[in-house]
Amino acid sequence: MNDTRAVSRQRWIQSVLGEGFHIEPLAGDASFRRYFRIHKDSTHSFVLMDAPPEHEDVEPFLAVRSWLEGAGLRVSHLHAEDRSLGFLLLEDFGDRTWATHCLQGADMKPLFDDALRQLQVLQQGCVDIELADFDMMRMHRECDLYLDWYLPKVAGMTPTQQQRKDFHGKLQPWLQTLQDLPFVPVHLDYHSRNLMLPPNGLPLAIIDFQDAVVGPVTYDLASLLYDCYQDYPEDERLRWSASFFAILPNDIRQAFANFDDWHRKLRITALQRHIKAIGIFSRLAYRDGKRQFLDELPLTQRHLKDEMSALGMNEQEYPLLFV
Repeated sequence: MNDTRAVSRQRWIQSVLGEGFHIEPLAGDASFRRYFRIHKDSTHSFVLMDAPPEHEDVEPFLAVRSWLEGAGLRVSHLHAEDRSLGFLLLEDFGDRTWATHCLQGADMKPLFDDALRQLQVLQQGCVDIELADFDMMRMHRECDLYLDWYLPKVAGMTPTQQQRKDFHGKLQPWLQTLQDLPFVPVHLDYHSRNLMLPPNGLPLAIIDFQDAVVGPVTYDLASLLYDCYQDYPEDERLRWSASFFAILPNDIRQAFANFDDWHRKLRITALQRHIKAIGIFSRLAYRDGKRQFLDELPLTQRHLKDEMSALGMNEQEYPLLFV
């Protein structure tokens, strides 16, 4: 970030909080946004989102934040904003993410219980803002990330036009299954790095929600249970999947023949997410210079192979997914 941006950031914080604060950089995310912890005194801290307007638009974040808060979900309180400069001063949830909690071997049941409860609230809430549809075109575009970034940049293979056509043709029936599911509000990245355990405990705080869409009812649960960053035993996934299936509204639950049908479609959702994620991690590494995301590829690839095995997808029919 250039010096001009740093000066603007310093001046804006001073205009909001006055003198006597300390800025501490925090880990960024998979975008041009940067985050800073602002210490005002020994008892007060805030998080500054720095979203350069030429790269990021804070309007979707603010709109979705307001909607989720109104629906009863735990999202960050907004202390101050400057939309033209791309600065938001937000509530500080601390550093303990779901992923950190899991890594330390803590009891995950209360977190799963709360995550499923909030997901139920999210799906059944009244949407008072315009959200994009997670449609077929978008699913194919996301699968293109695998062809455009993972294969040539990581695997060293550039697919031919015929290979690309065959790739999309073979995936089409699976994606059509997702397109035909009941659509609900979707966070889109409902996973262990975007669920925080605040210092005062549950409920979980939800972050990184600005890309919310209307999409398949299985999507967010697949993000959580078949998380690219975690490796839960399948019997645990089945248990939480069954818990969520049991609390679905009747009209949605009746769209599935039974729990086995629901869980199979959950795994199809995870398949599409893993193909996308492998492409995104590769793009982050080779377009944006964030090479640390290459470390996420092995587990995500293993998850992808697990989904393919569970769904009966073989290498002969889907050769590019085995590269």
